Amino acid sequence: MSTVFTKIINGEIPGRFVYRDETVAAFLTIEPIAYGHTLVVPVAEVDKWTDLDTEVWLHANEVAQEIGKAVINAFGSERAGYLIAGFEVPHAHIHVFPANDMSGYSLQNIMRADDTDPAEMDAAAAKLRAELGTGEDGRR
Repeated sequence: MSTVFTKIINGEIPGRFVYRDETVAAFLTIEPIAYGHTLVVPVAEVDKWTDLDTEVWLHANEVAQEIGKAVINAFGSERAGYLIAGFEVPHAHIHVFPANDMSGYSLQNIMRADDTDPAEMDAAAAKLRAELGTGEDGRR
């Protein structure tokens, strides 16, 4: 059975894409640490990051770094947080988020989907796409 991330990547459920190519997709999480919290997800459905093909892992990290720079520019944060957990969805993914302190490194500090403002989520995605030079589908 497909993961929720595969369903987003395949367009079966909506996602706010900020980047996409044949190997990885990046979209906003519906339960962010802060507006702009992005997930970098391999298209291939692999549960653990340690099981990813090395080339896919390297590419996912290159994309995460590019998104991290966009996060800092778009949201004026001191740093871009980077986190791998993997327990919430069995599909490898990297969390990249605006960080001004260590509070974002606990996924217990997330905003629930019902507590986010859809207009702010859309604006955050638009800011990141502007920084990355991508369209609404995440492609350049």
